[in-house]
Amino acid sequence: MEKWGAEAFRGDRLDRPGDWGVCFLADWCPFCRDYVPRFQRLDGVAPFPLAVADVTDLESPLWDIFHIDVVPTLVAFRDGKAIWRKDGVRMVGLNARDLDELRQALAR
Repeated sequence: MEKWGAEAFRGDRLDRPGDWGVCFLADWCPFCRDYVPRFQRLDGVAPFPLAVADVTDLESPLWDIFHIDVVPTLVAFRDGKAIWRKDGVRMVGLNARDLDELRQALAR
């Protein structure tokens, strides 16, 4: 699974064609550390590629560009444009149902 920084984006657009599921996360976040293995299990199984966008550095421009208030956050991209998003819940994170929603968003 690819791990990206701000260089993988052009403003709020992903610099990759096709469908992508991207999880914005930070190494210091315990909810991200808990969620990443679930997200990684989709890699190679989902009909679209997956990547993580690293926002560990609080100075990363991705925080502001994508208006990220909490990590982990899932975003579905189609041909560079965000088409679906699920923000984590403070002190909870994300769950398996959110991965199902990501799959459904990219199946449309």
